[in-house]
Amino acid sequence: MTPQDFLADQFQGHRPHLKAVAYRMLGSLSEAEDAVQEAWLRLARSDSGDIDNLGGWLTTVVGRVCLDMLRARKSRREESLEERLPDPVISRADAAPDPEQEVLLADSVGLALLVVLESLTPAERLAFVLHDMFGMPFEQIAPIVDRTPVAAKKLASRARQRVRGAAPNPDPDLTTQRRVVDAFLAAARGGDFDALVSILDPEVVLRADGGLLTSGMKVIRGAAAVAGQLATFQRMATSAATHPALVNGLAGLVNTVDDRLISVMSFTISDSKIATIDILSDPERLAQLNLTRLKP
Repeated sequence: MTPQDFLADQFQGHRPHLKAVAYRMLGSLSEAEDAVQEAWLRLARSDSGDIDNLGGWLTTVVGRVCLDMLRARKSRREESLEERLPDPVISRADAAPDPEQEVLLADSVGLALLVVLESLTPAERLAFVLHDMFGMPFEQIAPIVDRTPVAAKKLASRARQRVRGAAPNPDPDLTTQRRVVDAFLAAARGGDFDALVSILDPEVVLRADGGLLTSGMKVIRGAAAVAGQLATFQRMATSAATHPALVNGLAGLVNTVDDRLISVMSFTISDSKIATIDILSDPERLAQLNLTRLKP
């Protein structure tokens, strides 16, 4: 094995972790892959013999790359993930995720949490992701954001307060989640308004991203307003084939017509109520999803 082959083999061992960091930072699977690939290119050009902690070095590089990508996204006023849903990670409801998916989705990184992360400044997001999600010390985070460790700690603290105030904590039991999602589906199919209201949190948030079909993301808040979409839910539930799935590790639904994917629904179930519903129906983005894990 050549030194370059050995280095590539070491890098592959860190790839799942690096992609998990980048996905939380960017909310985009394709951009996360780009960030990880850039880390490899930088490693290949470096003097790896001077690197004492390869995992820490690579995480720092990915953090810097993601920070630059977020800043560029905002400076160019590109479409933010506050105006579109993050990329979902979908797998079968009756199968455990593969090891790479387990790393990617550790800590129940649901779509609702990723939407909240997008509302943070790039520096806040990096400090929160690297410290709170991956345990990196502030002494190592500080140079990435050009701050002191104390200032980096404050960034994470501000981010933490916003996340706690905006992102509901999902019930950890998948059986409970699935029972509530099944009740949602039954209410939708039956056009039962009262049954639908009974399983919605009073402060439920519905986000529907239809891409060009709806000119971006539509957001509806409150149980009465969300239940007011019952006719749309009923049309979806009766005209499409609805399949249970895991969406970012949480109970969700995949809807198809003639084996063509038309929407992905993600639910955050908190205290046995639906706290968020995220619906992706953008045909262009749906076409890019890898659904091979849904097949038996």
